[in-house]
Amino acid sequence: MTAGWMYDQWQRPMRDLRISVTDRCNFRCTYCMPKEIFGDDYAFLPKHKLLTFEEITRVARLCASMGVKKIRLTGGEPLLRPHLDELVRMLLQIEGIEDIGLTTNGLLLRSQGEALYEAGLRRINVSLDALDPDRFAKLNGRGITPDVILSNIEWAQSLGFKIKVNMVVQKHVNEDDILPMAAHLKEKGITLCFIEFMDVGNDNGWSMEKVITKRELYEMLNTVYELEPVDADYFGEVSKRYRYKGSHTEVGFISSVSETFCSSCTRARLSCDGSLYTCLFASEGHDLKEMLRGDAGDQELLEAIRAIWEKRTDRYSDERSLLTQSRKKINMSYIGG
Repeated sequence: MTAGWMYDQWQRPMRDLRISVTDRCNFRCTYCMPKEIFGDDYAFLPKHKLLTFEEITRVARLCASMGVKKIRLTGGEPLLRPHLDELVRMLLQIEGIEDIGLTTNGLLLRSQGEALYEAGLRRINVSLDALDPDRFAKLNGRGITPDVILSNIEWAQSLGFKIKVNMVVQKHVNEDDILPMAAHLKEKGITLCFIEFMDVGNDNGWSMEKVITKRELYEMLNTVYELEPVDADYFGEVSKRYRYKGSHTEVGFISSVSETFCSSCTRARLSCDGSLYTCLFASEGHDLKEMLRGDAGDQELLEAIRAIWEKRTDRYSDERSLLTQSRKKINMSYIGG
């Protein structure tokens, strides 16, 4: 089935589909799922409310027919979803899908890593926000130290995975880890991506005073390393990429607060319970599960997805203000990053 490319109200195509496979996580990171809110008695979604792998694949296949090329599996923590390799195999069989990635905190890499690699997954983004043991243990809310994650990264590399490390930076929280993280990963030849602290969801206590901007991060690194810009690989790439001069190792910056990229956003997000979201900062999604579990045919479902995207006007980061910040937004742990 080839339905033809589709564009939203700002002529942005849908090229990327982020798929959350679970709302559960084994970390309680302060900027995403603070343990004060997501306590041990927090009511996560029951299994029957999660999309099955077959339902996920059906949506992905229809989106691919309308131009989606790249898929990223997220959560929550996606490695908490058993048998994820089965989903990877199913998605890689879809005509038009050129790339699949996975974003994880890395704690459970050894539990599914070999099966995922055998299924065809090749790219993994690992979230790691500090190298200082006490600081990282506090940030993840579970007392996990960075040596555990670094060991799992090294193990995953030995299998053949291409690893990128994501670091969310907050002023007066983990800024002392910026240069040590860059030095460590440069030595290992691993790409590091710095992410500005964003006002995603409702529970992370965001304020502009906590943001270290891309410019500040770049200047900090440039005092130690000479950086040279790298051209974007594709339209809609969110990371501004640089290379350490004299090496092949890259460092990137995601700057949705200080240098927005709404004009080239090509990403849709499918939540673990079947809602389609057209923005990371969305207040509400569009329920597809009822259609998936009803008698809707592919054409009807395809037309529903097309209608959602073609009506899309989201430009949250461009329009960020006290008014937009105060509105209720979907938590990132529910729709993925």
